[in-house]
Amino acid sequence: MNPTSITYPSGAVTSTGTVVHVTEAGDGRTAVVLDATAFHPVDTAWPDQPADRGTLRAGGRVFEVVDAVVGASDGGELLLGPDVPVRTGTEGWTFVVAHLIEGEAPLVGADAAVDVDADHRAALSAGHTACHLASLALDTALADAWRKEVPADALGAPAFDALAISESRILPDASRDVYRIGKSLRRKGFDPAALDDLPGLAARVNARLAEWVAAGGAVHIEVEGPALADRRTWVCELPGAQARIPCGGTHLASLAELETVSVAFALTPVEGGIELVMTTTATRR
Repeated sequence: MNPTSITYPSGAVTSTGTVVHVTEAGDGRTAVVLDATAFHPVDTAWPDQPADRGTLRAGGRVFEVVDAVVGASDGGELLLGPDVPVRTGTEGWTFVVAHLIEGEAPLVGADAAVDVDADHRAALSAGHTACHLASLALDTALADAWRKEVPADALGAPAFDALAISESRILPDASRDVYRIGKSLRRKGFDPAALDDLPGLAARVNARLAEWVAAGGAVHIEVEGPALADRRTWVCELPGAQARIPCGGTHLASLAELETVSVAFALTPVEGGIELVMTTTATRR
């Protein structure tokens, strides 16, 4: 079995291909692997963006794709989703997109066509683009909260997002990011007092987001190859700078597609520290 060739990084929502593998996926579902697909799967290691919605046509029938996950094999059995024991791209493994359907599966060798729900894709793409913008704006707004030198983000600010994030979820036209501020982050030099004024922090972040959205910069996904495991990078033109972030998700083609992006914050005490929750909301034109 060869790696799946993916077309969703370019924005494709339809594709044609051939059924190359079919296997039981449990709960009455069947995993169908195509040689090429426009369907974005959820990644097990970092499941921030959910799978696309849509249909698979093969063998004269139309199947609803109830989920799509990353599958992997080291030459033996094809493992799916949470059963994949390695990160996507691990040497010696082949990675594929597994389309999960219900009912009798199409035959291996059948011609197939994928149709993705374009509206749902656009909403998730807006949420993911807004998530990256918000993370960069947050890093900039917290730049003075560090007492020590730490790794920088894509714009050169101290990388609070990368150092503190514990969970990220992409939602339709939104995202939710959870940051843990505990002993580890404080030892790295972060001063939690920077979070004492959450309304002020939100105002600074939102002002930067408004500036970036108004500039309407171009966005694209830079790819090293067509395979699912090939490296992909989100590239966004911002005023006076270009941001580049490794990312396997889907995105808008331009910030001009956005009307607004804004954030809101909440703090929650947890054992050993606090959690900062950033909710990002995007409105499209």
